[in-house]
Amino acid sequence: MDDFSTATLFGILLLLLVCSAFFSGSETSMMAINRHRLNHLIRKGNKSAKLTSQLLGKIDKLLGSILLGNTLLNVAAATLTEFIILRLYGHNELAMLIGTLLITLMLLIFSEILPKIIAASYPERVALPSSYLLTPLITLFHPVVSVASAIVKAVLWLMHIKIQTDQSKQKVTLEELRGMVLEAEHFMPRQHQKMLLNLVDLERITVNHVMIPRNQIESLNINADRGVLHEQIITCHHTLLPVFENTPGNIIGILHIKRVPALLQDQHLEPAQLKEVLQEPYFIPSDTPLLQQLQQFQQRHTRLGLVVDEYGELLGLVTLENILEEIVGEFTTHSPAQTGKFLRQDDGSFLLEGSSSLRELNRKLELHLPLDSAKTLNGLILEHLEDIPETGTSLKIAGYPIEIIQTQDRIVKVARLFQRINQL
Repeated sequence: MDDFSTATLFGILLLLLVCSAFFSGSETSMMAINRHRLNHLIRKGNKSAKLTSQLLGKIDKLLGSILLGNTLLNVAAATLTEFIILRLYGHNELAMLIGTLLITLMLLIFSEILPKIIAASYPERVALPSSYLLTPLITLFHPVVSVASAIVKAVLWLMHIKIQTDQSKQKVTLEELRGMVLEAEHFMPRQHQKMLLNLVDLERITVNHVMIPRNQIESLNINADRGVLHEQIITCHHTLLPVFENTPGNIIGILHIKRVPALLQDQHLEPAQLKEVLQEPYFIPSDTPLLQQLQQFQQRHTRLGLVVDEYGELLGLVTLENILEEIVGEFTTHSPAQTGKFLRQDDGSFLLEGSSSLRELNRKLELHLPLDSAKTLNGLILEHLEDIPETGTSLKIAGYPIEIIQTQDRIVKVARLFQRINQL
């Protein structure tokens, strides 16, 4: 050291600080880099991404080498600082104290905090190029790191702590996946993000949330007058039509309209003719998650199911289109019987049918009505009032003032919903 000038020693000290900053930044970037983004780059043939992934696959050796290099550099920087102070001021205790404080502050700011903040902000830009330098350093430090790793593993074994070094085997929960999509809002169109979130949420939504209620199902009474049957078939707005016998809840099959062209030419339809072309009805438990039901539709090569409760009573009907609309929004053309469920008024309020689905209202009108238990607006109102309301009754749900406009047969037929009042 005596052969080097003071200026050279300061240059060496600066180089040590820079090298220490490299190790600190590399450690943070390696831990913060997005593994899914890394795998995407590997599939595109990015060599540095592949090298980085290989380093992360042996995380114990990677961290051991980084910490070893960082420790050696910090000790070297502190020792060199002490040597420079001795050359400049001799055995001056005050100068030694000030020098120690200065090098500690410089190491903390320029070799720890600053590089780690930069690496955490731009992990990909730091980690990928760093992998080219870290790979040979791991080989160089291998003997020392191996001994240290063996000691660490022995201590962990004594403490009964298991570690998992292969990050690729870690499972991502639905909540974590949802968080990833939310964090990616700046990297994808809003509509795409919304569709992905809807797809993730299919696991928590059941078929009874999106089904068409029993009283709104367009079905065919096989015992009806033949002229009525013929007229209903040729004017039907659906390809698949549930067929019942005696009572609407007694579904005996599903009629595919396209399979009965010959019957449509016959004005004298016989029930026996219809029964021959009916498909077997497919019944679905009401608590089936939408994601599971989507898979069931795919496996069974069908797109319509009848929703039943635990006692086998018919509750409603769900189609493949109902589930897809939960993902991409409304895209099908509904029959006249299913339209006109809400009407915007000049004052900004809405006239709503009591049978309207809460999920549909929230989606189409961008409302925030609660979905915890009730599935329809009528059910939500009855749940809150715990009684059958009279016309003119007003209430407030989730900040929305609601006025009962019409009731019939113990249900709310029409209600007016006003704009939400901000709750303090």
